[in-house]
Amino acid sequence: MPRTRLGVANWITDNQNPLTARVAVNRFWSHLFGRGLVSTEEDFGTQGEPPSHPMLLDWLATEFTRTDWNVKTLLKTIVSSHTYRQSARVTPERLNVDPTNRWLGRAPRFRLEAETIRDQALAIAGLLDRRMGGPSVYPFQPPGLWQAAFNGQRKWPTSPGSQKHRRGLYTFWRRTVPYPSMATFDAPSREICMPRRIRTNTPLQAFVTLNDPVYVEISQALGRRLVAEGGATPASRVAFGLRLATGQKASPAQQEVLVGLFSTELAHFRKDTEAARQLATMPLGPLSADGDTATMAAWTVVANVLLNLDQALTRP
Repeated sequence: MPRTRLGVANWITDNQNPLTARVAVNRFWSHLFGRGLVSTEEDFGTQGEPPSHPMLLDWLATEFTRTDWNVKTLLKTIVSSHTYRQSARVTPERLNVDPTNRWLGRAPRFRLEAETIRDQALAIAGLLDRRMGGPSVYPFQPPGLWQAAFNGQRKWPTSPGSQKHRRGLYTFWRRTVPYPSMATFDAPSREICMPRRIRTNTPLQAFVTLNDPVYVEISQALGRRLVAEGGATPASRVAFGLRLATGQKASPAQQEVLVGLFSTELAHFRKDTEAARQLATMPLGPLSADGDTATMAAWTVVANVLLNLDQALTRP
C-alpha cells in the first residue's frame, strides 16, 4: 500500500479493518439515541466499555460498508426500525429492570445539546437567521466577562441586527472565556478534543432558559408570533404555540392551564404597566402602534413557559 494520503484512506476503509465502520456506526447511533452501543465513544479499546449489543453493532457496520459507506442509507435503516420508533413512556416494572435503558426497551429521552436548544428556540420564535458561512458572530452575553478575563483590555462586540440570531455554530468562541449560556448546557471549552459530551442537569440551566436576555427576547418574539399567527382567541393561540414548541396537538388540560396562566398574567400586567412595558419590549424593541403592552407581556410569559416545557428541551 503506497505511503500517501490515498494509501492511508484506503487502509482506514479496508474491509480487513472493521474498526472504522464500527466507530462511525456507533457515533451515528449515539446522535440518535443519546448514547452509543459502545457508551465510551472515544475508546473502543480495552479501557472502554464493551458494546451492549455486539452483534447489532457488527451487523450495522457490515451494512454500512456493504452500501458503500452511505450515511443516508444507514440513518434510514436505524430510524425506520422498531427500536427507534418505540414510545419513550416507561412503566415502573421496566424502569426497575433497566433504569438506564441500556437494553433499549423504550425510546431514548435526553436533553438536546446547547447549540440545538438555542437554535431551536430562535426557529420557533421566527428569529433564526439561516444564512450560511461567513465570519463568527457575537450574540448577547452578560457584560463585563471579557473585561474581567483580560484586565479590561477587551470587550465583547455584540453583533447588530439579525447577525446575533445566527446558528450557534457561528458563535465566536474563546477557550479561556466560553460563551456562558452554552457552557452551562455542557458545551465543551474546546481546550481539548471532546468526542463525547457528558450531560448534566443543574438549576443553572433552568435559569438560562427562563431569564437569560437571549431567551427573554426569544419569548417576546414568540409571544408576538402567537398573536399575529395563532388566531383570535387565547385557546387557539395556545394550541398554535404548543404545536410550534413541541410538535404536538394541545390536550384540553394543557389548553386550560395555559389559558389560565395568560388570564392571570394579563390581570397582573394591567395593574403594573411599567413591568408590562419592560417585559413586552426589552430587549426586542417597541410594539406596533396597535399593540397592547399588557397583553403582549402576558403572551411573553406564556411563550417562555412553552419554550421551557420538557417536550421542547428534550428528545423526543
